[in-house]
Amino acid sequence: MSASLTDYLKSGSLYFLPHHAVSRVVFKLTRIESPLVPKAITIFSKAFGVDLEQAINPDPTSYKTFNEFFTRELKARARPIADSKITSPVDGTISQLGRVIDGKIVQAKGVNYSLNQLLGGNASRTKQFANGQFITIYLSPKDYHRIHMPCSGKLLEQTHIPGRLFSVAKHTVNTIKGIFARNERIVALFETEYGPMAMVLVGAINVAAIETVWDGLITPPKGKIITDKDYSDQDINLNKGEEMGRFNMGSTVILVFADGAPALSGDLIADQGLKLGEALSG
Repeated sequence: MSASLTDYLKSGSLYFLPHHAVSRVVFKLTRIESPLVPKAITIFSKAFGVDLEQAINPDPTSYKTFNEFFTRELKARARPIADSKITSPVDGTISQLGRVIDGKIVQAKGVNYSLNQLLGGNASRTKQFANGQFITIYLSPKDYHRIHMPCSGKLLEQTHIPGRLFSVAKHTVNTIKGIFARNERIVALFETEYGPMAMVLVGAINVAAIETVWDGLITPPKGKIITDKDYSDQDINLNKGEEMGRFNMGSTVILVFADGAPALSGDLIADQGLKLGEALSG
């Protein structure tokens, strides 16, 4: 779908917002303990269609802060993990998917961007994914916001890449070129039985925190330089379906696989909804 005039008008105003300042305010507000929290959860759930009955704690009064609700844990069988080799890491909507061609992946119809920039400008890291495949999944405010492994893997490295915090809603993805490679993000590189896999957790405005299970809260950080952490000598192995991180508010996960990994299903299309654990491959 090509961008409309409305998309450009909505996106244009975001350039002038103090992205990080707004997000830090949201960070603090969503962690305030208040008697108003249950009411806020009830209003939010009705507005966005959140099914609280799928949560371990379906009662709004059981959450001390809004962030506790937003990163809520689901009941054990709420998201069964398919037997396929690769499964969805999140609840969300497919933005784009396809092959890595000439070092680029698709952002929106007719708009490509650099995989090397997305992964932090590390040429040797990017080279591993030449002729590979990717899938970009957008999480809306209504979605479950914990992120799980699409297949089993050993953590090799983690990279924090500072950047802007543009909204990653459809109107901005359609209009702001290279948005995923411009926004703040975490790149987690795993070795799997299918070869290397990169999981890119993209921040966005109001995404005031990104966490991983092995490093805790990574954003909001101080500093404006790319930070790499080597985990190759540590025994951090995560099984398919196991939690690897979480977002606060909506954002995007991008999976990148090397050439030779199981092919993503031909039945998957842009704008298709997904649930955690649904099959992405055969």
